[in-house]
Amino acid sequence: MPSHVALLDTKPFWEFDYGPAHPLKMWRLKLTQELQRSLGLLEQVELVEPRMATDEEVTSFHEPDYLEALASADEGIWSPGLTRYGLGTPDCPVMRGVYTASMLAAGASALAAELVIEGKAKVAFNMAGGLHHAMPSFAWGFCYINDPVVAINKLLQKFERVAYIDIDAHHGDGVQFAFYRNSQVLTISLHENGRYLFPGTGFETEMGEGEGFGFTLNIPFMPHAGDDVYLRALEEVVFPALERFKPQAIVTQLGTDSLHDDPITHWNLTTHSYLRAIQTFKELDLPWVALGGGGYNIANVCRGWTLALATMLGVDLPDEVPEGWKPLAQEYKVHLDRLIDTKSTESTPVIKSDIERVISWLKRNHPLLK
Repeated sequence: MPSHVALLDTKPFWEFDYGPAHPLKMWRLKLTQELQRSLGLLEQVELVEPRMATDEEVTSFHEPDYLEALASADEGIWSPGLTRYGLGTPDCPVMRGVYTASMLAAGASALAAELVIEGKAKVAFNMAGGLHHAMPSFAWGFCYINDPVVAINKLLQKFERVAYIDIDAHHGDGVQFAFYRNSQVLTISLHENGRYLFPGTGFETEMGEGEGFGFTLNIPFMPHAGDDVYLRALEEVVFPALERFKPQAIVTQLGTDSLHDDPITHWNLTTHSYLRAIQTFKELDLPWVALGGGGYNIANVCRGWTLALATMLGVDLPDEVPEGWKPLAQEYKVHLDRLIDTKSTESTPVIKSDIERVISWLKRNHPLLK
């Protein structure tokens, strides 16, 4: 019998590279998976080879002409016609393999959805996925193909209600856009306030439109938010909304750029609040597609997704980092002392007051919380 947890093998992604100046390092996947291996976690999962997405799966959200443009850029050669599709920007460079890597990430997320639909796994984790910014006709925010949307559309072939919960520090704008008028998908995003961080969206007043009104839920936080306000939002907003919506399956985006000391975000969360969210996702006991996402402090990526996988497996890890993994980390100039943060973090009075404002407004106005 296959393990109840399937892990999509990241090895096929290790060869891809956004370029030396780009903050998204694909080798973070190699370091993370090798840390998981060193801790014995890969012996407890079914390691699944990813596949390329089909055009049909991807055009369930993306425009065919955009897909054609992306395919034309796979050799890493820029042409003027790519500009209208957001290709060739500093955030979304034209690099060799850009189409292949993007379709592979989307295919891995589609395959993860298939595994839980077919009952071959209770949880399927694609660490190479979670590229939540990509829009139907343009690349955006390091993201070319929106694999969370591809996975959700796959799940909707079986399930009537799917919840998407995004704990990346950036707002999950592409996924929200896809389902903003859809009552079958509840999109929840906890993120740094768009006044201070890309993509500049995700305010609490964004709640959906038409049939989808009340099925979008945003919790924006001020910069330097700590565990205290994050845990409060989980308890008073996220968990009650999920209980009211009653999803039949969940998709989660587990970006680790929400943790402290990330070079391009400004939060102050620790593994205490990060794992509280993940433990609750597990306790829902639903078919679960878990995806990676952002993370630019590579040590945080390695420990965050390793702790996430351990939580999915119900394994308590020692706090010590395996000595056998450290030489590989040193090759990439990554230093990691411990897996779990020792202390939780507190927010300033201004941050506490702001989240009080957001939570109070949502309780008064959001249909799932009133």
